[in-house]
Amino acid sequence: MVALRATPTLHSLPNAIPSRLDKKLFHSNFNQIPPTSSFSFGERTTVSRSKLFTSISSSVSTDLTDPFQPAVETQNPDEKFDWYSNWCPIMPVCDLDKRRPHGKKVMGLDVVVWWDKNESVWKVFDDSCPHRLAPLSEGRIDQWGRLQCVYHGWCFNGSGNCKFIPQAPPDGPPVHTSKRACVSVYPSTVQNGIVWFWPNTDPKYKNIIMKKKPPYIAEIDDPSYAQSALINRDLPYGYEVMIENLMDPAHVPYAHYGLMQTRLPGKADREGGIPLEMTLESFNPNGFTGMGDPGFNQFFAPYVFYSSMPVKLDQDNETKKGFQKRMALVFICVPISPGKSRLIFSGSTPTFHRYFARWFNKIFPRWITHAAINTVLDSDAYLLHLEERKIMDAGVGQWHKACFVPAKTDAHVVAFRKWLNKYGGGQVDWRGKFSGVLPPTPPREQLMDRYWSHVVNCGSCKAAYKGFKVLEVVLQVISITLIGYAAATKQGQALKIAIVSIALLSFVASKWLSHLIYKIFHYHGYDHAFR
Repeated sequence: MVALRATPTLHSLPNAIPSRLDKKLFHSNFNQIPPTSSFSFGERTTVSRSKLFTSISSSVSTDLTDPFQPAVETQNPDEKFDWYSNWCPIMPVCDLDKRRPHGKKVMGLDVVVWWDKNESVWKVFDDSCPHRLAPLSEGRIDQWGRLQCVYHGWCFNGSGNCKFIPQAPPDGPPVHTSKRACVSVYPSTVQNGIVWFWPNTDPKYKNIIMKKKPPYIAEIDDPSYAQSALINRDLPYGYEVMIENLMDPAHVPYAHYGLMQTRLPGKADREGGIPLEMTLESFNPNGFTGMGDPGFNQFFAPYVFYSSMPVKLDQDNETKKGFQKRMALVFICVPISPGKSRLIFSGSTPTFHRYFARWFNKIFPRWITHAAINTVLDSDAYLLHLEERKIMDAGVGQWHKACFVPAKTDAHVVAFRKWLNKYGGGQVDWRGKFSGVLPPTPPREQLMDRYWSHVVNCGSCKAAYKGFKVLEVVLQVISITLIGYAAATKQGQALKIAIVSIALLSFVASKWLSHLIYKIFHYHGYDHAFR
């Protein structure tokens, strides 16, 4: 999308939304995708005006022409996608501690996120003190609500201005007022409970939020929807592989066998894979829309993939309302560096009553849902990590030559790769920060470790981890104490046996809990050969 260019919002484009969908669910303040096709959600046949996929017009095409071939057309320079003229997601607010600064990396940029209590807003600064370039994320927030660098104590307010230099004489020149003493500030905002920032510190973008906003997903803030625990996880493969994997429903019964239920399992093999109808509806620099089996998909370039599908509640009630409630899956994909990315995921499910949804969201611990989601993410993490290296060996922009994608199931994956090549420069614009070489592959257990990739960055899982570790120590102390008491006491034999039995049970329970902690919060292996 072109910076500062005004484009229509989705709710002003009735042709871009299936006729039976509740249009409020797709409300967005984002630069949206203008309609390039018409289709009816109520019918299985779809007519698209796009010329992208003439080679995949059936479930399995017998025409082996390159699906990228129709894209051989002159590209308008104005259609070039600018990675640095878009709001970038950083982290969910629920996983940020207001008492301390947080260092994060997005698109190779080191930023520090901190809570400015004087303005009651989240701020995003360049994670570098202007004095000697020490990371501000290792600092603290002082009693006056300023961000303090702990290397030499320089303090900065929410505007990035230096307010105090301890080493400067009080009766000397006010060196702290120099522009060189200021920290670079990125425009920032909070949308759908996620902190976003504009990756340009030029002062002309200070009020960019008035002209352009991040994508807004109504279901996340809808009180009648139960949220499946907003989660963030750093993954050991890059942005490109992450997005194409999320756009690919056909891998679910195989890569996540035994973990996720297949909607309509086939009978051709044990896993139940079937041909899926995936069609493309619109395609331009801002992303694309399409119909998947069984729902509606939209790619808000470059970070958000939205997928919705019908949920059968009270059929009569839904018919009276004129639309059917839909479950929404929102995948926010954050490029960190080559070979590393961050997933922010939220699932929204409609409930019978908004009070039930409110109760569910408040009572049900997030860490329980996170444990299940992490198991799913781990089940294909290693193969995606290795797959990315093979794709990189083929060269930037050569995915379509290295991969054979004859099935219509891959339509949205191919659309993303086509968007990346045509508008996005073939890869994330790192602006020369990286050589393009992927990091080496560590041992599997280290590669898929959950603690450093998720637990330390999740308030709920971190609290649960600490609680379980305390309980483990308590059980061990009880076991040792009871054994000592049994040895020292002069009570009857029956009482000694009971005490020793309780001690053994406490010891066994502590060992079982230790194993459970390791599987939930550190590493849970997944061997596809023996599933």
